[in-house]
Amino acid sequence: MRIGTRASALALAQAELVATALSERSAIAGFELVPLVSSGDRGRARADKSRWVLELEDALLRGEIDLAVHSAKDVPTQLRDGLALLGAPARAAAEDVLCGAEGLDALPARARVGTSSLRRGAQLRAAREDLEVVSMRGNVDTRLRKLAQGDTAQLRAIVLARAALQRLEREHEAGAVLDPRQFVPAPGQGILALQGRAGDARTRAAAEAISDEPTLACLLAERAVARALSASCHTPLGAHALLAGDGRLRLRAWVGLPDGSAWLSDERCGEPAAAEALGEAVAQRMMRAGAEELLRASEQLAVGA
Repeated sequence: MRIGTRASALALAQAELVATALSERSAIAGFELVPLVSSGDRGRARADKSRWVLELEDALLRGEIDLAVHSAKDVPTQLRDGLALLGAPARAAAEDVLCGAEGLDALPARARVGTSSLRRGAQLRAAREDLEVVSMRGNVDTRLRKLAQGDTAQLRAIVLARAALQRLEREHEAGAVLDPRQFVPAPGQGILALQGRAGDARTRAAAEAISDEPTLACLLAERAVARALSASCHTPLGAHALLAGDGRLRLRAWVGLPDGSAWLSDERCGEPAAAEALGEAVAQRMMRAGAEELLRASEQLAVGA
């Protein structure tokens, strides 16, 4: 089986995890990792998340790879014709972490904090309006190196996904885990999405052998929120589901303006078997509370930037 992946260190580590799980739990004997450079890695601007998955999806459709491994938060909510999500292994940590400080309260007034995420920037500003949020690009290793060396932006801290540090075996560099009730993670954060051709029964069976049902239910619920809200790269949106002690899914969603001046959130429980319906219900409740106005304003701010 040919497993497609982005060529970054994190993406390769994630694909290796999938290949190892497949070799242990599926009936397929041999695996080949096929690294591909995405449009996003080349710095090419696109209006949606497809810049991170386009080349992998093209390779699937051409039959050059059998399975694509994505960070689930990078996968657009509308899949291309002929492709399907086949499964998701057990989720890693979903939270964001602060590197460079032991917590937000430990940062001095007007501290500069780096992030590549519109959502994280909005949530940082909502939590502490005095912070100066700095746009920061590059892979995880690059961002951590800039923080450690003290780059020209004079950053005091940066925000990263906890799962990324775990998979790179660098979680010790996190100073604090941010509360996911306030810093609601991106839909799919910490989850690996396994994508293949819709009619490929062999690959589907292999993916299902390593898929985790609660994780997949959480992913479907979170993606349903983003899809119902028509979220884009210009939308500061968080959606995080987890399996509660009573066996039901608890889904929390957050949407706000990029400057953190206005936001709203909602939380609701539902059955895992109806995960997508739960996500749609939360999105509808948020729209009735004013989410559409926030989303429209976020898009207008992005276009004017």
